[in-house]
Amino acid sequence: MMTAPVIGKRAAELQGFRIAPGDSNYFACLLDPLADGVSFTLVVEIFEPGGKTPPNTHQAAEEAFFVLRGHGVARADGREVPIGPGDCFVLRPGTEHVVENSGPGKLYCLTLMAPNEGFAELIRRGTPVDLAPDDIAVLTGAA
Repeated sequence: MMTAPVIGKRAAELQGFRIAPGDSNYFACLLDPLADGVSFTLVVEIFEPGGKTPPNTHQAAEEAFFVLRGHGVARADGREVPIGPGDCFVLRPGTEHVVENSGPGKLYCLTLMAPNEGFAELIRRGTPVDLAPDDIAVLTGAA
């Protein structure tokens, strides 16, 4: 038995979330187990200038990033790599990592966590934020 695809989300209708109120990055949720019944979480992660993730590690999940816009640095297990538009990288389970915005504007990354490993729950328990017009422009390809 085939299930119908989930279709119909538009960038202008997406909800943003900060995991903690003081965080310098936030997430536009595209697909996740809570809202869509999938086994992974797909978001656009948006980093304010100078923003970064706290050091973190995932036990079972791989986390992949594709840079849509902006410039930053990915740090993993003592290694540092500059990142920019069109760059893609994956963080394997057990790898401590930080992603940081080193550019003057926002850094936008399409981020996939598979399996979810509680990522969607962590994001959706956070503080809702409205996506700014520049965020919507990047998400729709208008910028």
